[in-house]
Amino acid sequence: MNISDLNVLFIGDMSKTARASLWFEVIKDQVKTATPISHERLNDSGEKIVYRDLLTLARWKLGIPKDIMGINRKVREQVKKQAPDVLWVLKSPMIWPSTLRYVRKHCPQCKILFYSEDDMFARKNRTRFFDGCIPYFDVIFTTKSYNAHPEELPRLGARKVIFVDKAYHHLRHRPYPDQEGEAFGAPVCFIGTFEAPRAASMLYLAENGIPVRIWGNHWPDAWSDKHPNLTVEGQPLYGEDYSKAICASQINLAFLRKANRDQQTDRTMEIPACGAFMLTERTDEHLRLFEEGKEAEFFRANEELLTKVKSYLEQPELCHDIGQAGRQRCLKDGYDMSSRVATMLGNLFD
Repeated sequence: MNISDLNVLFIGDMSKTARASLWFEVIKDQVKTATPISHERLNDSGEKIVYRDLLTLARWKLGIPKDIMGINRKVREQVKKQAPDVLWVLKSPMIWPSTLRYVRKHCPQCKILFYSEDDMFARKNRTRFFDGCIPYFDVIFTTKSYNAHPEELPRLGARKVIFVDKAYHHLRHRPYPDQEGEAFGAPVCFIGTFEAPRAASMLYLAENGIPVRIWGNHWPDAWSDKHPNLTVEGQPLYGEDYSKAICASQINLAFLRKANRDQQTDRTMEIPACGAFMLTERTDEHLRLFEEGKEAEFFRANEELLTKVKSYLEQPELCHDIGQAGRQRCLKDGYDMSSRVATMLGNLFD
């Protein structure tokens, strides 16, 4: 079946800052029809409404989150209405096994695809509903290579698990003129959520004379004046501002989330796609994706991080050239979301 002939029913977090929204845009451009169902409640501005009442938190902790948007009912209604070729589930931890059984019974030609950019073997990312749904997915696509190992998701009952690399959005993550990001950029910049190991690495840089500008969520107030060389902005960057900040920074730091057992992250693709210089942690997956010293730079420990930051701060033209080479690698090898969607849908119908 040609991808352009497919009717897709898509479930995910459709808030305006969620990556699921970007994935849906790309899917919609490639298929015949795409219908979104958001599992999150949104306000009039398209932002996610977060519920922190005790009952909601308790249900999450028990692994039985409430279906606040009625996605299970909506899926059944849409299956009756449009008989989709593909049900694309982007994480959506409150989809029920009974709903997928309904799809199997009433729309047997429909392929059920699951995709997540989180470590779905980790207990904290799974719900009882997800565990019950695992056998009903035709394919589970994961950006965590170890999730495809026999002792992980296959052991939980997955029929087929395929590892795919991370991806960037071709319109969102692109070069911008430096002057457009002057308000956000810095010689050394990091954009991301607080996590103790990465915070310690940037403090190490600061203590050794390197100013670092930090954007992102959940940075504790105590870090606002942790060190004179650390500028913690205390807010995230989204959309064009995110990409403009990357383009306006000479060195873009990227760290792996230890809690997610990361070997690559969203920024692995997004920074080079912007034509910017990336300095990130050395892993086998990073070394496969980008040539060290030519398309990106890597470090193993804080001492190597400091050495490379000092060296590259003195070589802005080399930073520019490596950033441009990284972007060309992204384009040549198809690291964009459109290419990933084509690959996943192709594998789904193999």
